[in-house]
Amino acid sequence: MSKGLMTRAALAAIMLAGGGVAAHAELTFNNAVTGEVLNLEDAGEEGKDSEAFKKFLQTGVNPYNEDKNCLAKGQELYLAMCSGCHGQKAEGKLGPGLNDSYWTYPQGATDKGFFEIIFGGATGQMGPMYGALNVDEMLLSMAWVRHLYKDDPKDAGEWLTEELAANFKPYDAKSEVPKPGADAPENCKLGD
Repeated sequence: MSKGLMTRAALAAIMLAGGGVAAHAELTFNNAVTGEVLNLEDAGEEGKDSEAFKKFLQTGVNPYNEDKNCLAKGQELYLAMCSGCHGQKAEGKLGPGLNDSYWTYPQGATDKGFFEIIFGGATGQMGPMYGALNVDEMLLSMAWVRHLYKDDPKDAGEWLTEELAANFKPYDAKSEVPKPGADAPENCKLGD
């Protein structure tokens, strides 16, 4: 057996033993300021078992974006944890606005980058949020911020996928926030 063939066979055996690791590799998340790799183990276990978070780890795309069953929960979390600094409609206060196409950290134009900013913190008073929100709640809050987007869809960034862009309408403060339906996941249901 040639050396090249043996190497390929060994790699195939490793991948099979690892359950196809390459096909299921998780993304690497980095601190928005330092670039250091974020340790997702710093967050508690809560929220890590949600299907949305598992999918997010594989794709870097937030499955909650425009999920009508989950927007109200995202709003609830955002208002409780984020609006004090970023404003009720993410227009900015002490912290920057989040509802437009400008990002202090350009990676915020992607869901992966936005998560990195929230999880690992940023400059100023924005510390890591993994002690205040679990990882699934971060995704729900992010989806609410994306829902508040008011600028031209062409300038939104990678988070506005082709599928989302097809039905995109800039945020209208007069519109009702959809309430979770009977089929909503448990983590998207509102508290009493």
